[in-house]
Amino acid sequence: METISGIKYTKDSKGYKRYVRVDLNMYGENQLLEDFLDLAEIEASKNNAGEYVPLEEFMEKEYKRRGLKYEAI
Repeated sequence: METISGIKYTKDSKGYKRYVRVDLNMYGENQLLEDFLDLAEIEASKNNAGEYVPLEEFMEKEYKRRGLKYEAI
């Protein structure tokens, strides 16, 4: 694989490329890198996201909790 300035690969104990180090001074403003990191963060947070509740259901429960009547738009 070709070497790219500001990008370094780190291998695991078996010698496989496993990690990538990116020089953020060189590539920190790169939109593709920012998108990749955003997607990685979203993927990592899926385990902590909890249960999905549709907006209408959430709004009904929240209004009821506050003693208000909810009317869907």
